Amino acid sequence: MKKYIAPIAIALAAITPFTSVQAAEKVIKWRLAETWPTNFPIFGDAAKQMVKNVDEMSGGRFKITIDSRNKHKAALGIFDFVKSGQYQMGHSASYYWKGKDINTLFFTTMPLGMITAEQNAWYYYGGGEELARKVYDKHGILSFPGGNTGNQMGGWFKKEINSVDDLKGLKMRIPGFAGEVLAKLGAKPTNIPPGELYTALERNTIDALEWVGPSLDLRMGFHKIAPFYYTGWHEPATELQFMVNKKAFEKLPADLQAILKIAIKEAAFQVTSQSYHESAVNWATMKSEYPNIQVKSFPDSVMAELKKANNELLAEFEARGGITAEIIQSQREYLQKSRVWTDISDKAYLNNL
Repeated sequence: MKKYIAPIAIALAAITPFTSVQAAEKVIKWRLAETWPTNFPIFGDAAKQMVKNVDEMSGGRFKITIDSRNKHKAALGIFDFVKSGQYQMGHSASYYWKGKDINTLFFTTMPLGMITAEQNAWYYYGGGEELARKVYDKHGILSFPGGNTGNQMGGWFKKEINSVDDLKGLKMRIPGFAGEVLAKLGAKPTNIPPGELYTALERNTIDALEWVGPSLDLRMGFHKIAPFYYTGWHEPATELQFMVNKKAFEKLPADLQAILKIAIKEAAFQVTSQSYHESAVNWATMKSEYPNIQVKSFPDSVMAELKKANNELLAEFEARGGITAEIIQSQREYLQKSRVWTDISDKAYLNNL
């Protein structure tokens, strides 16, 4: 009976030829720490898919074990885990580490910034990857895109937002640069791990929160407490992140380095496709299954203040110079270039329907 070789392994045969010498090699075992709880949908699926890809493509020579938040107990400790080498890998989101290095937040998404297609193009072809390397090199970490959720919803609110005054004093779970923007308008942003969000909302620790979108939000039950569901402005292209300890990566044989990179990229693609699919399906059923949800968009007056605060903060950050200014300038210039094409292609198409 012929030995079964997974299709993805066949596709990689050109760079990963299996030999008797390789088969005799000692199995390399790594551990990955993820921010998400055990069996968390979509995000957790990405890590599982990556691990499966690595195992199949390496012919069992490279095995990675996943530790969820339930085991390591530090949902927002992934950066330190990977940097120290306690874990060889992590799956999380780059903007969670702004307290460690402010420049990490730019590689998840930026308010009022690039959509997914634009951001991917910037990262892979417009200089983003090189800038990410500059930021993470000094921490001994390699950072790879870990799956994009696309445009996220603006969040769940217990009370309707009618003016910018309604944001003042608002306790909201919102990470990244968007949190900085809301703070400038008088809100009180905080970051809470996903497994603790419902409890925080229920116990009035927070008044509002943003998570992802219909793909993940509805199953979390936020609508039972905060029925006002706002459209997005803050995260138009939220990219998750695979982190790899640089020293551990460099110890891998060249073929396993290539396998890991490809396995990561394929798993990241799965997140993007699955997230869009789940959001479309859940949105279609939301009206009938969750009639209490009131979908809203922020008033023009509120959006004007958000845009103003965002631009002022970007100018303040850019004035710091160095890599911070380099990243902001790179993203701004690429957005100006790519948005012209987005407007004449996707936007024009949708407007013509």
